[in-house]
Amino acid sequence: MASLPHRLRVFELLQDSGRPLHVAEIASRLGVDPTLIPGLTAMLDDMVLSGGVRAFPGHRYRVGDGAAPERERPVRLVRERPGVLTVNPRGFGFVASAGTGEPDVYVSSDMLHGAMHGDRVVVRVIRTSSRGPEGEIVRVEQRAIRRVPGVVRRRGKSVWLEPDDARMRGPIPLGKVPDELNAQDGDAAIAVITRYPEQKDELPEATLDRVLGRAGDPKVEIEKVLAREEVVETFPEAVSAEARAFGDAITDAQIEGREDLRPLPLLTIDPADARDHDDAVYVRRATEHDGEEAAYVAWIAIADVSAYVTPGSGLDAEAMKRSTSIYLPDRAIPMLPRELSTHLCSLVPNEDRLCLAVEVVLDATATPLRHRFVEGVMRSRAKLSYEDVARALGFTDDAPATATAKQFLPSVSVAWELSSLLRARRMRRGALDFDLPEPKVVLDETGVAKDVVRARRDPGVKKAYNLIEELMLLANEVVAEDLTGRTVPTVYRVHATPDEMKVERFANLATSLGMPFDPEHAKDPKALGKFLRVIATHPQAAVLNSLLLRAMKQATYDVVNIGHFGLASTAYLHFTSPIRRYPDLVVHRAVHHLCQGRPAKNDEEALKEAALLASQNERKAMDVEREVVDLHRALLMRNHLGETFEGTVSALVGSGAFVAIDAPYVDVLVKFEAMGNEPYELDDEGLAAIGQRSGDVVRLGDRMAVRIDDVSIERRTVLGTRLAAIRLDQPERPTRRRGQGHGDVRDKKLAGRRSKAAAEDARRKKGKATGVSAKAGGGRGEKPASAAPRSKRGKSTRRR
Repeated sequence: MASLPHRLRVFELLQDSGRPLHVAEIASRLGVDPTLIPGLTAMLDDMVLSGGVRAFPGHRYRVGDGAAPERERPVRLVRERPGVLTVNPRGFGFVASAGTGEPDVYVSSDMLHGAMHGDRVVVRVIRTSSRGPEGEIVRVEQRAIRRVPGVVRRRGKSVWLEPDDARMRGPIPLGKVPDELNAQDGDAAIAVITRYPEQKDELPEATLDRVLGRAGDPKVEIEKVLAREEVVETFPEAVSAEARAFGDAITDAQIEGREDLRPLPLLTIDPADARDHDDAVYVRRATEHDGEEAAYVAWIAIADVSAYVTPGSGLDAEAMKRSTSIYLPDRAIPMLPRELSTHLCSLVPNEDRLCLAVEVVLDATATPLRHRFVEGVMRSRAKLSYEDVARALGFTDDAPATATAKQFLPSVSVAWELSSLLRARRMRRGALDFDLPEPKVVLDETGVAKDVVRARRDPGVKKAYNLIEELMLLANEVVAEDLTGRTVPTVYRVHATPDEMKVERFANLATSLGMPFDPEHAKDPKALGKFLRVIATHPQAAVLNSLLLRAMKQATYDVVNIGHFGLASTAYLHFTSPIRRYPDLVVHRAVHHLCQGRPAKNDEEALKEAALLASQNERKAMDVEREVVDLHRALLMRNHLGETFEGTVSALVGSGAFVAIDAPYVDVLVKFEAMGNEPYELDDEGLAAIGQRSGDVVRLGDRMAVRIDDVSIERRTVLGTRLAAIRLDQPERPTRRRGQGHGDVRDKKLAGRRSKAAAEDARRKKGKATGVSAKAGGGRGEKPASAAPRSKRGKSTRRR
């Protein structure tokens, strides 16, 4: 019977090789049967996580620097901890434990046992390598997924479901399908799991719940996305009834004991299409009563959602379950019922509203001198848009300023003055500022995409947006520093230092573009921010920004304050958007206790639970929003089959290159076999694809003409063929060939010359590789990471 080789044999083969080896080549040299390549890949991934082997794009591996065989690696004492399992489409997974401050635990496919993606589990850490802790699943505490979307398949009397999500175990056998469902082969459907696996090789079992329609239909596909992530648009009737019970206006009893802020000329400034208004601002110059050093007094008033959503209520349970609002091109799925989110809690003009405010006194350098929290009642004087403010301040001539904006110009001007100082101060300390385009889907009157554009703001309008952003960041930091200083348990917004391997890739690309960058600088936000400003005018600034953003770790919620790298902040949290983010609501409750002179009742274990759930649901919301946009992109491009477009290579993956075409703003996957009349392989760093006969090089940032060949609605993928490279006036960029050092750059012509036998070997390897990954065809698992942060119609502080 065929079997996998011992890990030591694999290690020795890689150690003897002077270059990274493709998994198919490793299999060939060790005599591994091609059917066992997926298992060999899983073994190699395990070795990567142990620190002995280094992985390269395109399923290639080599021995890591200074690595020793695994038998020489020390083993730490066993310990267990709970967490949530995230499974990779290739079979392995990671267990995250919020509130511990510890890194995620890697779990190989052999060690998952019966656990599935999203499950709450207990993981036993069996060793710690240079790459972090590794472990095995001890038990499943709570199953995460019950309803599974997919495609029905029938063969004779057998019926099964092919899950849409590659992270799910499948295919899933279905029991007897009711005749009334009329499920046909190829139908999109939802199945309910009836039996979960207990061992690593077992599959779940399920019954068919409902048939949605034919796979590929736009409405069906969106419904599948929401069902897969268990996103429910409607609220339970009991929860809606709780919201309706508060009526349409605040009462005298609610106002009693609150500070009256209605005399303050507070304004809401939001995107023109904002659906809710949870923050209002007012800035004035300081007077002698504010102190000798004082220069500005800023008021940031936030909707007091905690007055309505109280612990133990149905509203609170539902808000925590959702954790965030989700924004789709045609609608929003709110965290709170609309009776609260768009009415009673929304700071609409000329209506009394309950608020939780922070008054900050600052000096002439925008350094906070002191602050106080206020439980108040307010009345917004006006609802302004970013465009209104930009016109009133003279930042844009797009249209004349409105009378309302002109009326409040004096206070808005002072607010702009302060926000400019705040921004300059933030940049000096090293805050990062990524300026990347965000896709915006333009729908026709029937809800069908007619275009996808880059949502670039007018420079003047962007200044108005920055005005509000800086005041929100100020409030979030002031609250975070206050709670930290008082050691009040709360939920922080944390952001760790960048991923070292990804930073190295970025440094190599920047250097090849004539912009040398020392990877060590990535540990210092001030040095990194300075470099971002240097490359801002570079022709390839968008690609550089995108690659650097991908090197950043995702910001999350945690009860342990490790600071926020991207903001260069020692203490940061979310306070300013409780209508659409649950962690803000948790923070508000702590601030209320401070205002009332009572100790905060925030239970640390409950906070850990809220932080972990909020982080998970935020990622889920981002996945849903991104996938729906990609679906609209694919639907749009069905009308452009056979047409030619120009674009920029924005990402390189194991199967090819993603080209972001100029207009419409769509990513097109050009597979390596559609790149030219020869095999292409990625270089060591995954920054370029090299033709194995001609030495032709396709790099990140290259311009390319592509023809649209096919569209996969189910995979949200647009496929194309490379027609021509578009040369730009820029310096020749050397490319590292496989196995070369940084200083060992060969002549471009010589680099492509290989023997006929080697070329045949490369083609053979490419053929074998097709069985390595279920996503090799360019499915969702290989989509490039979205460059732009998700925002509430323009408020990027959501993702900071």
